[in-house]
Amino acid sequence: MFSIGQLSSKTGVKIPTIRYYEEIGIITNAGRSAGNQRRYDDASLRRLAFVKHARDLGLPLDAIRELIALDHGADQPCEDAHRIAADHLQHLRSRIARLQTLERELTRIASVHDSGYTSDCQVIAALADHHLCEISH
Repeated sequence: MFSIGQLSSKTGVKIPTIRYYEEIGIITNAGRSAGNQRRYDDASLRRLAFVKHARDLGLPLDAIRELIALDHGADQPCEDAHRIAADHLQHLRSRIARLQTLERELTRIASVHDSGYTSDCQVIAALADHHLCEISH
């Protein structure tokens, strides 16, 4: 059995986050000690490590909840797990494309030469007037 501090140390998940995951039902504790301290078992440790890795990959909590539900079903087809991963990958690719667009526009804005004074600062002007952007974002 592990205390919440030990669980945090073993997984790298902060204690408030562990409490939050417990509150929303992502993980469960195995009960309380005689001193009313939260106690967690090996299954909770594995679950939290799973959740942390999934979060590190950017998966939203709803997707993680679905994956956990799939993991509890004995010998279910993993088609839904592949769908969740593929959906998240598509979301990431869309986000990357948007970030690359923003990068190009910010690179353009930052490289414009001006007088060096804020009264003629092209960065401030571009941020104040979206029409000065060359790329829709």
